[in-house]
Amino acid sequence: MKKEQSDLRVRSGTPASIRESLKKATTEMLVLFTLQKEPMYTYQIAQRLEELSEGVITFNTLYPAIYRLQGFGYVAEEKTVTVDNRTRVYFTVTPAGRDYLKQLIEEYRGFTGAADRILGLNEGRQGG
Repeated sequence: MKKEQSDLRVRSGTPASIRESLKKATTEMLVLFTLQKEPMYTYQIAQRLEELSEGVITFNTLYPAIYRLQGFGYVAEEKTVTVDNRTRVYFTVTPAGRDYLKQLIEEYRGFTGAADRILGLNEGRQGG
């Protein structure tokens, strides 16, 4: 059995599995939100997300999400050359990306608000 399959089986049905699912579902929204503040390179985005989430949300790589967003025209890249003659690729949100971010946030808030109502979290109690 491959290690990845084994890891998935171990995580399934655990609190870690919902954390991974939520992370996957919100990655694009979090990346776009972070990039709307300033252009960043991928490692910088991951660091910022980890910092803002106080270590709760971490990423091994953001390239798949960045490339997906770029493919839809939501993110653009800007290449710069550093002092030591290395190329650094910064990403920025496009106007279409800003519109998409607004839509993602609306969907996210609608869904999490409904889940909160089901769980009774809006009234300050758990379970209904």
